Order: sequence, then C-alpha cells, then structure tokens
Amino acid sequence: MKVTGHVGDAVLAAARAYGVDEVFTLSGAHIFPLYDACQKAGVRLLDVRHEQTAAFAAEAMAKLTRRPGLCGLTAGPGVTNGMSAITTAMFNGSPLVVIGGRAGEGRWGSGSLQEIDHLPFVAPLVKDARTVRSAGSAAADVTAAIEAALTPHRGPVFVDVPIDVVFSPSEADVADPGAAFLPEAAEPDGDLVARAAGLLAGAERPAIVAGSDVYWEGAWDALRRCAEALRIPVFVNGLGRGCIPADHELAFARTRGLLKQADVVVVIGTPLDFRVSFGNFGEAALVHVTDGPGARTGLADPAVAIQGDLRAVLDGWASWDGPGHRNDHADWIRKLADEEAARRAGEDAELTGGGGAGGPGGGGSGGAIHPARVYGELRKVLDRDAIVVCDGGDFVSYAGKYIESYHPGCWLDTGPYGCLGTGPGYSMAARVAYPDRQVVALLGDGAFGFSGIDWESLARQNLPVVGVVGNNGIWGLEYHPMESIYGYQVAAELTPGLRYDDVVKALGGAGETVTDAGEIGPALRRAFAAGVPYLVNVITDPAVAYPRSSSLV
Repeated sequence: MKVTGHVGDAVLAAARAYGVDEVFTLSGAHIFPLYDACQKAGVRLLDVRHEQTAAFAAEAMAKLTRRPGLCGLTAGPGVTNGMSAITTAMFNGSPLVVIGGRAGEGRWGSGSLQEIDHLPFVAPLVKDARTVRSAGSAAADVTAAIEAALTPHRGPVFVDVPIDVVFSPSEADVADPGAAFLPEAAEPDGDLVARAAGLLAGAERPAIVAGSDVYWEGAWDALRRCAEALRIPVFVNGLGRGCIPADHELAFARTRGLLKQADVVVVIGTPLDFRVSFGNFGEAALVHVTDGPGARTGLADPAVAIQGDLRAVLDGWASWDGPGHRNDHADWIRKLADEEAARRAGEDAELTGGGGAGGPGGGGSGGAIHPARVYGELRKVLDRDAIVVCDGGDFVSYAGKYIESYHPGCWLDTGPYGCLGTGPGYSMAARVAYPDRQVVALLGDGAFGFSGIDWESLARQNLPVVGVVGNNGIWGLEYHPMESIYGYQVAAELTPGLRYDDVVKALGGAGETVTDAGEIGPALRRAFAAGVPYLVNVITDPAVAYPRSSSLV
C-alpha cells in the first residue's frame, strides 16, 4: 500500500506490516511524528516514566506475540536509558525494534540538544543498527532492520531518525498491516538430524533440555511429538517453559541434577550457558541444536551440532525410522518420575508451613514467613494460562522452582543477562497482549526500586496487574554468599519492612502488606479481584537463603 504524510508515517507503516499494533515510549520531541502517525492510524501508544520500561515492555510484547515489539526512544539519554533493555533482548534473542530520535543532520556537529551518534555504542548489542539519512529511505530502512530482527537467530535492532528527517514529507510503498514476509529458519542438515536421532533412540538414559528458541520457532507441538515418539524426558528453561505442559508425563523439573547420569543430552534452542551447566553433563554425549547463526554454542564440544529449523529437527526425530536398536527408556523415565515425586513431596513443608505473627514459623528465624509459602498460596489462585513475570533474584528463584507453566509464552523471566527492573514493562505488555488473563509480577524488594515509579504508568493507563513483593530487607543473592565467603556483608542491606504497597497506592494503584502467612491467600484473591494495579507486599524471612546448587530457571 502507498503511505503519504511524513517520515513518522512511513516508519510506523513499515512496522505495522509485521503486525506491530502498539508503541511504547516516553515523550520526546525528536519523535513527535511517530506519535502523530500512531494517532492517525489508531495504533495504541503507551507511555512510561523511564525509557528502560518502554524498551522492556516492547521486548515483552515480542516475547508474548512472537512478532516485533516496538519502542520509540528520544535522542541521547532516551536511547542510553534503554541500553540495558536492548542488551537483555540481545541475550534473549527477542526481536525488539527500537526507533530512536536523533539530532538534526543539517546542523550535525554544532552541539544541538542531545546530539550524540548512537550507532557506535548501540551496534555491538543489536543485529542491525542504522540511521535514516533521507525521507525516501525511511520505510526501506525500517523494513530491512525488522527482517534482520526476525531472521533466526532473532535479536534486537536499532534505527534512529534525525529530527529534520522525521518531520519531512514522505511517500512510501509498504505491505499492508500484518502482510509482510516473515523470515524462516534454514533447513537443517538431514544427515546430522539422522545421526542425532540414532543416538537418542539407542540411548538408555536420554534427555532433552528445551529453551527459548523452541518457543520463538513455534516448535512446541513438534517438541511434544518428539518426546512422545521417542519416549524422552524433557526439561525446560526460559521461554521453553510451557512448551511442554508441566504436568505432562515426560516433563521434569526437580531432577535436573540427574542429567549427570544421562548418556545422551540434547540441548535445543538455548545457548550452552550457566543455565544448562555450560553443556557439561558428565559422560553424556551432547547434541546441541540452534536455530541459526548467532546462537552461542559456548565452549562445549558437542557430539552432534545442528543448525536450522527447530521444528524440522524435532519432527525429523519423531518420525525417524532408521536402523539400530530402539530403547523404550522406561526404566530411566520411571527413575526420574520416582525421584521427581519424592522431591515434590519434600517441598510440602515449605509450601504450606506457617510463619508471621500468628504462625509457628516457616523456617529460618522464628515466625517470619518463608518465601516458599508465598508460592504455595499463589499456586492455588493462578490460572493455567496466567502470565507470570519474574523480576528479582533470591525471591524469584523460588518462583522458578515452584511455579509451573502449562502453555507456551506464559513465563517472562529476565533471561541470562539477569537485568532487574523488567517487572512493570513486562507486565504492561502482558496486560495489553492478554487483557482477559491473569498477569502477576513477582518482585524482589530490591528489584522494585529499579522501575517502581512505573506502577503509575500502569495505573494511569488502566492496566491492572497483580504484583507480589518478597520483602526481606536485603539483597539476598549477595547478602548470604558474602556472609559465607567473608563472615560479614556490606552494601547488601535494605530498609526492613518498607511499605512498597503504600508507594503503589500513592501512584494510583492499591495494595496491602502481609505479615502473617495465613493472610497471603486472602490478599492474593483481593488483588486479582481489584481491577487496578495491586501490590501484595509480603514480609519474608531474611535468614532464608535460596540454595545456590539448585536451578534458578
């Protein structure tokens, strides 16, 4: 279709061709024409109080929809304030599209307001970084950047537009909204797929570890077909959570430590980073499957390394009928299932224990609430398709263990970059993408400080979200290890008992503080029924430390 107007219209139309229907931003004059284009096209514009929240929200929208997520950041500090979110998107392989403002070309070098060349410092963090130099190239520049963002291995892109260009008249040809070509992964090497299938079928103790790119590729049905056809246990991390329902007979979570006993381990759709033991599974043969160039393989040396369409790989394994012995893996599955059941049974005390002013104590110091109890109560009220946002360290570590995922795209954690402050932005996107689902943000009290002001953005734009703060008054991931190493800690304490719920009330939402474990459940039910942003501030036990040997995600 032909788009006439100004360059802001051309930029937006190019993004809408790939399904973009909302823009996250913090107001800045350098990108006023983008806002004008949104107003005219009926595209929802959501504004925040800090640019990092806008970029986190756009990244979350990409995660939730598997299409580009778009944010507009004004020149200079607008862009630099979004850098951590851009980096997070790079680590997560998220197709985040950042449109930046830029000082004018006509006076470049004269010291205009917020004049800085963004590309040198943004380029290392994105798949494509470019400046729109003329009105006539704007739509093509944005289109090329978005195609790069969507081409496996996915990732963020950056396009800035000088202020004297973005206000210029423009005429462009772009695809209709949602009609643009979507890049696809390359076909995998069939010989390598067959070799790995033979390893899996003949193994006595195989396992699959499925990560975020299984979700990005829409390969969750293929994952399930493969697991069921070859009878292979499946473990998940990141956005891989929910790609096989947590209650599926072949889904395992508590027994990751037993992967050291496997003889073949497939890691598919995730880099060989700290979350998967850097690809080290004892004596097991390693098969690593990635979706395309740029998916990190780490330092491990796989027996088979496959690159390409993850659905094709998984379906190739599911339908494999090659020669050789095929094990049913029944004994291995039974061993994992028995151990899984035993470990879950052992969690009951923490999930249901007392704590607080009226309880006998949930572990740790006296009557303080054990953080696991919070999740024991939350599990009772969460729907199977609830969107769970994780923004924290120690407190959120428990969520990775105790909160189950049953549908793809329902688990939004920070990813391997581990940047805090994602909570309000991720929650904003979740509420926009799924207005009829539960959205719950799990927050450490430290993490609340990074983006807490943006609870005002949620309230002002009528985006009800339930937040749960585990308030132990410390930086838990630092406090306890430092005590262990040095016998003391510094720079790891926060003010105990702070009323974060009162902060949210002051910003237009609602909330309450809970000091008794018996009140957690009622508080959560009130929160989900409130219809406004609502923060449940739970005073948890600072003496309880999440065991570092356990998997965080």
